[in-house]
Amino acid sequence: MVKPIPRLRLQGFNNLTKALSFNIYDICYAVSEDQRRRYIEYIDEAYNAERLTAILTDVADIIGANILNVARQDYDPQGASVTILISEEPVVEKLGRDTISGAVVAHMDKSHITVHTYPETHPHNGIATFRADIDVATCGVISPLKALNFLIDSFESDIVIADYRVRGFTRDVKGRKHYMDHRINSVQEYLAKHIRQKYEMFDVNVYQENMFHTKMHIKDFDLDTYLFEAQSDDLSFKERQSIGALVRREIEELFHGRNLT
Repeated sequence: MVKPIPRLRLQGFNNLTKALSFNIYDICYAVSEDQRRRYIEYIDEAYNAERLTAILTDVADIIGANILNVARQDYDPQGASVTILISEEPVVEKLGRDTISGAVVAHMDKSHITVHTYPETHPHNGIATFRADIDVATCGVISPLKALNFLIDSFESDIVIADYRVRGFTRDVKGRKHYMDHRINSVQEYLAKHIRQKYEMFDVNVYQENMFHTKMHIKDFDLDTYLFEAQSDDLSFKERQSIGALVRREIEELFHGRNLT
């Protein structure tokens, strides 16, 4: 739950922009070329544009936003994108002459939720990865942090890299500018207990700039959770060692954002 500071009397509406961005990764080992192809097909089906739209619609509901428009696309050969335009207040169509003042509530087009997926496979060593980039940007008092746990759970990710930033300012009735309207020291404060127990995490925060960066990776390594259409018991000890090393290396490289020598 977002922790508010004492309520401000504002001049106009709250126009602080709160942006939560994710890179999330699912990692898999598929032995043969056919298995790697089927992994991509599985990911494309599990996270197609229709499913992603359902997830983002739930996000809008969780943060208390109103959906204005949805654009979605499945790509050939793989991947999908969804963009949802949202507002803090419901949109009222222009009313007729017989209704109260013909009022119109304009949407705030700086508020949106997007997701883009990137399934891919290594051409030689059997590693396959699924990456999803997610952005939840809101303008006003609604907060994307409310959807943090839901999004992490929805994608069941091995690695989560989250960035949260508050931009701009809002002005109170005395003319004073305010650059933050809630208390936060770390994205980790808003994570559910079961997620904190599941992931190893560390922060790189720039408090003066209202920027909060958290990296997370699964604590426990179970090779069976990374094998596609296979079980570790079906592999020799040498194969388990080799595949385990490949998967761990992939996790380390993605987590740290650099290739290991």
